[in-house]
Amino acid sequence: MASIYEMNPHEYNLKLAEALKKVPEFDQPEWSRLVKSGPSKERPINDPDFWYKRAASILRNVYKKKIVGVNRLRTKYGSKKNRGMKPERFMKSGGKIIRTILQQSDKAGFTEIAKNIKDVRSRKPGRQMTKKGKEFLEAIN
Repeated sequence: MASIYEMNPHEYNLKLAEALKKVPEFDQPEWSRLVKSGPSKERPINDPDFWYKRAASILRNVYKKKIVGVNRLRTKYGSKKNRGMKPERFMKSGGKIIRTILQQSDKAGFTEIAKNIKDVRSRKPGRQMTKKGKEFLEAIN
């Protein structure tokens, strides 16, 4: 069995997205078909499986980085905004999609809010994987 770090990330995320479709807590909200993924985008997302692919990517990031917050994930999924004649400027992605996916993974038991950590503010430092979440991600081949 190959570890998550040894597998091709794109193939792994597609397999994980298929597995997440079977988890009842991960359901795509109606509003997600109408919204853009961030201020740098011009159109809403066209992919019908976008929600599950983004959820798979977020869970893989939480697994790899140990503790991840919404703000760090907004920076990761951000992109450059086309501002016409002005130079492009980096914009963070929207936080609602990321926050909702993290709440769904909390409800499924895959992640939890990290407790107080040394040298970090005591207010919600981010999410971390639970034992159930690690087993779920490692079972994907």
